[in-house]
Amino acid sequence: MRLTTLCYVERAGRYLMLHRIRKDQDENASKWIGIGGHLEENESPEECVRREALEEAGLTLTGLRLRGVITFILPAWGNELTFLYTASADREELPDCDEGVLRWVPVEQVTDLPLWEGDRVFLPLLRERQDCFSLKLIYDAEGRLLSYQLA
Repeated sequence: MRLTTLCYVERAGRYLMLHRIRKDQDENASKWIGIGGHLEENESPEECVRREALEEAGLTLTGLRLRGVITFILPAWGNELTFLYTASADREELPDCDEGVLRWVPVEQVTDLPLWEGDRVFLPLLRERQDCFSLKLIYDAEGRLLSYQLA
């Protein structure tokens, strides 16, 4: 099982979103997602998400908070355990990103973007809940959400 991080950075009522359009063989191709990535050897989830924010968006995160743990069951790509965070950013200016296009999107408009269906399950939880939750998302081989279990 792969270990990854995902962070929704908020600033002035907007989330930093990454439109994944620049990498070949990208399982997130054409989707909008938060920033994050795979844990490197001997790296904690917090170290990973801070490194990825700096690499992808040139941002130093403040107020980093673990909000959930998501188990992705993905037959086409392999299963993944993702540590879900929210944070604030030290600034608003964004660099070019090798993985896609970075944009600040009003929080209430994020679910209008092309997202993974499971993102539509957990994004509202970031606004509605203050606790750390556990979520299991089960997809089919074509990337369609079959079911989810929230704890």
